[in-house]
Amino acid sequence: MDPLAFASLAHVRILLLPVGSIKRPSFEKWASEIRSFDTIRLGDIPADPSEEKARFMPSPLATGYLHLSYPSHPPPTSMSSLQVFRPSDFPLGVIGVATCSATDSLSSILGHFNAAANELFPPGSTFPMARNCFVFEESDDNTNMNLGNTLPGLIVIPSMMGNKKIYVGTLLAELCSNILGRFATMTQALESPLGNEYLNATMFPILPSPSDIPKPIDADTPVRVSLPPLPSYNSQPELVTPGSSLRAKTPTPLTLKRNSSAGPGMPPSPYRHNSMPVKKRQNAIGAVSSHGRLFKVLGDLFLLSGRTLDASVWYTEAIIMLKNPQDTVWHASALEGMATVQMIDAWSATQAGSELSDEKEPWSEIAEKLVQSIGLYAKSPTMADGDVNYALISYLYSRAVLRHTSLLYSIWAGKGWGPLAFSIMLQYGLTSLPPALSSESTSVAEKRLTFSGLERLTSITGISRATIAATLTQVHGPWLLHLGTRDRILVLEAMATVYGAIGYKRKEAYILREVLGCVMDLVVCEREETGGIRTAGTGLGLGIQGVNLGRDTTRGAVGVRENDSTEGNQSIVRIVKYVCLVHGIDLEAVRLVEGFLLSGDDQKEPGQPSEDSPHDLFGWPELQIGIVREAIAVAEALPDYPSVAQFSLSALKSLHPVMSEGDQHHLYNTAARALATARRRGDSRSVEYWSGRPIVSMEVIPLPLVRIPMEKPLSILMQRRSDHIPILTGMTDPFLYNPRKLASAQGQAMLVENESFDIVVTLRNPYVFDLELSSLLLLTTGVRIDTQAIPVIIPANSFHPVTITAKPLEPGLLTIRGCVAQAPGGSSQEFVLPLSTEEEEQKQSRRRSARDCEMGRSKYTGLESRPWDRGSKRASGTTQASQKPVKYLQCKVVPEQPLLRIRRTSLTHGAVMLYNGETTTIRVTLENVSALPIDFLRLTFDDSTIAPAQQALSEGELTVFETYETEYSLIRNPVFTWDSKRNPQDIKPTQKIVISVNCFGKVGCSSGAMHISYSYTNRKRDTLQEPQEVFHTRQLSYPVLVTVYHMLECHSMDILPYSPDTVAELLATMDESEEHTAASRRTLLNVSDVAEWCIFTVDVRNTYGLPFEVTFERDQPDVEEASTTLLVPPGSIIVLPIKKFRLSNEHVSQHIPTLSDRQFVITKSTLTKAEEQLQRELFWYREEILKYIKCSWRETGGSRSGNLSLRQQRMTQLMLKVLRTEETRVDLSLYEVDEDRPDEPPQLTDFRGGRWLPKPNSFVYLRTKITNLSPETLIGVLDLSFQPAQHIIFEGVSSGIPISKLTNGESFEVEMPITFVSSGRFDLTSQVRRLGQPAGWIGHGHLTAIVDMFD
Repeated sequence: MDPLAFASLAHVRILLLPVGSIKRPSFEKWASEIRSFDTIRLGDIPADPSEEKARFMPSPLATGYLHLSYPSHPPPTSMSSLQVFRPSDFPLGVIGVATCSATDSLSSILGHFNAAANELFPPGSTFPMARNCFVFEESDDNTNMNLGNTLPGLIVIPSMMGNKKIYVGTLLAELCSNILGRFATMTQALESPLGNEYLNATMFPILPSPSDIPKPIDADTPVRVSLPPLPSYNSQPELVTPGSSLRAKTPTPLTLKRNSSAGPGMPPSPYRHNSMPVKKRQNAIGAVSSHGRLFKVLGDLFLLSGRTLDASVWYTEAIIMLKNPQDTVWHASALEGMATVQMIDAWSATQAGSELSDEKEPWSEIAEKLVQSIGLYAKSPTMADGDVNYALISYLYSRAVLRHTSLLYSIWAGKGWGPLAFSIMLQYGLTSLPPALSSESTSVAEKRLTFSGLERLTSITGISRATIAATLTQVHGPWLLHLGTRDRILVLEAMATVYGAIGYKRKEAYILREVLGCVMDLVVCEREETGGIRTAGTGLGLGIQGVNLGRDTTRGAVGVRENDSTEGNQSIVRIVKYVCLVHGIDLEAVRLVEGFLLSGDDQKEPGQPSEDSPHDLFGWPELQIGIVREAIAVAEALPDYPSVAQFSLSALKSLHPVMSEGDQHHLYNTAARALATARRRGDSRSVEYWSGRPIVSMEVIPLPLVRIPMEKPLSILMQRRSDHIPILTGMTDPFLYNPRKLASAQGQAMLVENESFDIVVTLRNPYVFDLELSSLLLLTTGVRIDTQAIPVIIPANSFHPVTITAKPLEPGLLTIRGCVAQAPGGSSQEFVLPLSTEEEEQKQSRRRSARDCEMGRSKYTGLESRPWDRGSKRASGTTQASQKPVKYLQCKVVPEQPLLRIRRTSLTHGAVMLYNGETTTIRVTLENVSALPIDFLRLTFDDSTIAPAQQALSEGELTVFETYETEYSLIRNPVFTWDSKRNPQDIKPTQKIVISVNCFGKVGCSSGAMHISYSYTNRKRDTLQEPQEVFHTRQLSYPVLVTVYHMLECHSMDILPYSPDTVAELLATMDESEEHTAASRRTLLNVSDVAEWCIFTVDVRNTYGLPFEVTFERDQPDVEEASTTLLVPPGSIIVLPIKKFRLSNEHVSQHIPTLSDRQFVITKSTLTKAEEQLQRELFWYREEILKYIKCSWRETGGSRSGNLSLRQQRMTQLMLKVLRTEETRVDLSLYEVDEDRPDEPPQLTDFRGGRWLPKPNSFVYLRTKITNLSPETLIGVLDLSFQPAQHIIFEGVSSGIPISKLTNGESFEVEMPITFVSSGRFDLTSQVRRLGQPAGWIGHGHLTAIVDMFD
């Protein structure tokens, strides 16, 4: 039961003492067994056979209860004046708890018990009234049990006893019987006139020892008989007029029975009055004193005895008689007793099964008595007969206010006037809440402490929280100043408990601050007292002993400093943290940890909100900073230096946005000094890293280009060395857009085993001072790395990048999870930093937006709007965590790689100058500077023409011809090439080799680069090790500045039919000044069959200024090679005969190819099938022409030469018709018959200059020879046409002339006689078409005849 319980006036206090060498667990075990008896039925208390002690004994059939409480400490000596005034505040009995074994002596145990009891209660003191020592046997060994019967006050409880609880209850009942018997003895002393004088001598009298009370003159007269008894009816005193004494109706003494509570009479006293040792009031000496105080004491004793009816009678009579101003406190105490009696009666009614009163507020009468009592205490005189009683009256006043508060609170918490409220008032006070109402119990109890739960209790009981708080507020004031420190702490503790229980947490925190002040006053005073004792003999003021301060310096001295006791410090620290928490300061924002290394289990999950989120402050900053100063002062005074550091750093972390620069510097320096002191004193505790999340970002610095390893598939090694194009850029991706390749490019960084790499860690310091980190180390998993922790100083209010160097020690996957940071004097803390993916960034952005939106706003009021309370209810803080695993920065560590460097090159300043089409050789010297050999060497190249061409290809706006030419220029005419067969591939460690690279002059190229890829592929590996599917290469790059001069260009390509007019025209354009060149051209144009040939012409223009010799060569199958060379000073026309040819239908039907492996792109053109077929034919015939004709140039008078490209030239449909051989060849010729010799065969008509010269008005024969040149069999018809037709006479039909079936190479001739009847020019044409195809001819012939009538 709590000492501040409402019914404490009815509690019989029994002090439990540990005796002898009993262990604490054993004492707690048996003490809890004894404490389980909080009530004892009056019928179970054994009666005392002595009639003198039977006055307060209950009858055997009594139905009441005796209420017990078990304090842990005796009352302070300052309360000794209240022994008579309030006996319920003192231990009425003492029980020693001891254990014994076979080797223990019971007499020694009893001796220890008596010594301990006498130390607490000196001999002659009124209390305790009974004492016993319970000895619990620990084992079944034979113990001398007989000694227990001869040792009074010692009871042995055997271990073999089955149900010890029943026996303990019996022993408690006997102890209570002894206490009640002593009540009668005490009453006998007070009922005498001398005893009554003692009662009225001072405001708070002290009962003298029995030896000080004088004996009667007549020894045969009992003490009790000397007092006139009261009437026997109803055990009530007979009252007379005020001022008269209490007398009996008859002079015959009344024999008192056990159940009698007769009051004392006032006959002449037979005692000697000169032996009174106490100081009496001057006006009371020799006068008859009032009996009100005696009646009040009787009421107290009957209340303690469980006899509430008798207690009520005596309290009522006492209230009537205590009207003297000097008896105000007695009057108030009697009212308290009456209130307690009414509450006990109500509780007893519920125990008996009776119904409670139906009144609306049955407790109102009790509350009125308590209000009167509080008023009487408040106006009672504080000085009587020169004695100042501030402390005692303040104590009684405070207890009365707390009793009234306990009444209201118990009814409110018990949901009305009922059993729950009674149990609270009986068993629990204001410093210990019942389990059903404490905040540390079940979730249901926690709900009761919410605002809605508290208001619900108000609506049920009609007692508001404000009423309870207003009643409790009466005790807070100047009364507290007069209380002793222990009592003040007890009162303040009760106030804080009630305020916290009714939801007034700010008032609770305010009272707790006063509690801390009282506690710290005791701590400081105790330290000063003990410090003075320690230094009294040494003369030192530091508590250091054993230091020799004499002049003898030849010998050393050892200074011993005693450690401060830390017992109870954690309780004070918890109170400090709670007070700050109520005011919106989380002093546990920085945690205390054991040791200097924080394990991974203490880390926050990556999915949780980061600590660097914006601070949502709560409360008044000025007040918060002041409370923080108080907290730090309390921790320093304990002293608890780790807590000093924790408080300083937590406040700095939480409140730095509203702190001044001076406060920030002060807290930081205070924490640093506290950590240093704690470490010096050997304290194992330290603080975690406190400055939030220092890491903002982490980035792996890419390796230098010459050291970056690139992953290649192992299948590349199986390709021929000449197939070097795919390896130039890895493997050519056939897709224009490959998301998988894009994702892989953004993935892991590549590192090399046993080679250092750097990581840039960006740190943040939000404070006004330079933040020092004693250690910053990488936090990694996977492969082992070699790295060192580095100290860092982060400038004030800045982001500071730090470079950490590490070296992987083995190949594999390296995961960089974050960093391990450690502040000076603190523990190391792991900070993980997930990979910043797009999805994670969106989630963080949404979380920040929600938090910013809710910043400064809340749907909750009061303390529920604190950041940590509101954070648990915030929607952004309760979102379900993503199921996807958290990704971290990962690096792939590849096996150790060789290292190559370029020692020298044949270029001057890395530049080369070329003519367009010229090729030169660049020699590069390479050196292996590593300890590993190189067995794989490949060269790739880049130049300034590649990127624009690739951009044009990726846009897809080029035509089919342009796309092909662009790809042809990239693949077939690269700027740089090399021959892998002619260059060495293996380079041993420290060896040098020379490689040759060809550089081709391409117009538009301004720069280029050579990329040398190399690797060590044939590594030694274990037999059971699986072969890898990839290997890694490194690359050297050498930039080259390229200058290409554009001097010759070709344009106006044309293909002409082989006719006399054409040849004549071409010969006319030749430069006749060079006879040799002109003659060679005429010879070149002289062909055997002009029908099978055509003429290729192109203009060559010189834009450079210097003359060049240009050579065109013809290399056509089944045709003799031919060439022509011209000097091109400003420009020239190149003429070269080409034999007609025809490509197969399968050849010309092929799609225009794509030279690269790019994804197929659908053309955007809307050509018809015929147009597409024509386009393909033009493309394939042009390709054949470019194969047959090769162009080259040479510098006149120099040694430089090169190639001249014709790929910019285009072919037209007319060129195609001239170049392509028809499926059938049609030859037209004219024959004439000599009229004079008709029997001779016909002769050819004259033919000059490509024209036939027939005679007019004579018959000539038009012979048409048809030859099948196609591989297929031809069945066709012949159509002839004449222009002008009206001047020509012919025999037969001119169209649809059938042709016999012709196979490949066969011919068929058709003759038709015709006559020219006019002069002029006649054009005769013939067309061959397939049978059944009216449109589309497959052969064509033409003849021109000149007829002169006058020749």
